[in-house]
Amino acid sequence: MNKIQIAPSILSADFAAMGEAVEALERCGADLIHCDVMDGSFVPKITFGSDMIEAVRRHTSLPLDVHLMCVNPLAKAEEFAQAGASGLTVHAEACGAGLLQALREIHSLGVRAGVAVSPDTPLQGIYHCLEIADMLLVMSVYPGKGGQKLIERTLAKATEARRFFESAGAEKDIEMDGGITEENVAAVKAAGVNVIVAGNTVFRAPDMAKTIAELRDRTR
Repeated sequence: MNKIQIAPSILSADFAAMGEAVEALERCGADLIHCDVMDGSFVPKITFGSDMIEAVRRHTSLPLDVHLMCVNPLAKAEEFAQAGASGLTVHAEACGAGLLQALREIHSLGVRAGVAVSPDTPLQGIYHCLEIADMLLVMSVYPGKGGQKLIERTLAKATEARRFFESAGAEKDIEMDGGITEENVAAVKAAGVNVIVAGNTVFRAPDMAKTIAELRDRTR
């Protein structure tokens, strides 16, 4: 399996001190910075746009993992890529039959292309898209709703995806986002996940460096 990576979500950071928060994450051992872009339509909440990505980029050299929870994710994809995104992940539910073309267009921007699936979305209809995606993001909570616990049945979806990639001889990243804590991260890793998104778990910790280290240690 690919190396375990910890990707704290800045959705849980203090937006009034985002630069300091991102710099702290880098010092504390984060591997990626996860950026949840919500448009108020695909999900009810509105978060931030490409200006925030550009601002965050000035404060870190870490990869910016941009998750587009948007109805029309390609409308601003070029802006996000130019702002400093290292990868753009789009939802299968938002792209529908245009998912394959969306991934190709993201690749044409020179960044990694990922596919996200919500808890109730099966993988069977998107296997052909996973072949060209760089990453699959398995949502372990429902997008746009805070304070949820990890939905355990989503672990089986991660395992299914890992088996699919292995059967194709592909070492691709599987990311999981939502409700991941020190208590369940080992089970998440055992399911085949190698990119751990953790927002509240990291930002609400008294010691972010210790929490990031513990999340990593519990996946060894």
